[in-house]
Amino acid sequence: MSVIFSRAPLRISLGGGGTDLASYYREHEGFLVACAIDKYVYLLVHTVFQHGYKMKYSETEDVDEVASIRHPILRETLLRHWRGGPLEIASVADVPARTGLGSSGAFTVALLKALVRARSTSITQGALAETACEIEIDVLKEPCGKQDPYVAAHGGICAYTFQKDGTVMVEPLELHPETLRALREQMLLFYTGEARGAFAVLADQDERTKTGDQEMIENLHRTKELGVRSRELLVSGDLLSYAELMHEHWLTKRHRSPGMANERIDELYTLARRSGVIGGKLVGAGGGGFLLVYSRNPADTRRAMAAAGVTELPFDLEFVGAHSIEYG
Repeated sequence: MSVIFSRAPLRISLGGGGTDLASYYREHEGFLVACAIDKYVYLLVHTVFQHGYKMKYSETEDVDEVASIRHPILRETLLRHWRGGPLEIASVADVPARTGLGSSGAFTVALLKALVRARSTSITQGALAETACEIEIDVLKEPCGKQDPYVAAHGGICAYTFQKDGTVMVEPLELHPETLRALREQMLLFYTGEARGAFAVLADQDERTKTGDQEMIENLHRTKELGVRSRELLVSGDLLSYAELMHEHWLTKRHRSPGMANERIDELYTLARRSGVIGGKLVGAGGGGFLLVYSRNPADTRRAMAAAGVTELPFDLEFVGAHSIEYG
């Protein structure tokens, strides 16, 4: 083999997001519904005729040994899951980093998927996701949950139960074709124009949950209930009720941590609601990134948001998950 191509999809949370952090699910069990979309993190791995480790992402590195790589995910993943010679890795993505669509988890999953291929072995979706979680959560100590790697590995629309012992139950949801059509047509993503690091928001949630902050825990309990109800409404095809639940979800999420919203985001959401949006919420930890909405009149919403200078990200649902092929 010479060149390996891998990709892993980004995701949108459909209900229950935030209950996938260990600080919550270890005591209370977490639950959420999420969907992979046809926007990806892509990696090319070149494994022959290399004299050093060349890493190309938003920066470029050329080092003699893995331990010298600055990019933390690349360094720690290669240290643990690569025993071959020097290689070159290049990555690109369909959307900017730190915009709430799970790019960090997708990056780790795509990297692991490529290295598995390079080692001429195989891995299950669950093991792929769990290994990515180990890198980000256990090794790098990021205050993040398990959602992003699991969605990137599995694809599709799934319900995820995060059990107290750390295991994750994955339930693919089989939605009626008419429900899928309506989701494709009436669910819209708009970029708020603000990239943000999830660290501060997630760290606040994580710390307050660990210390038994009752307000935070009750908020996450309610968020989990909304996730369970979201699954029921999506499976039954009651998308109008689901869209109304999205609005309730956003109001609940908005009060979880400081920095969850700002004046610009509130203005955009109010504008979207006036254009026919029933409900919506920021995707990811909050503070910026993408606004996900469900609109009665998608054309009116698109016009209103375009007039406000907001860019839409057209997307489709994705049902493959992490994927790799090799050339040469």
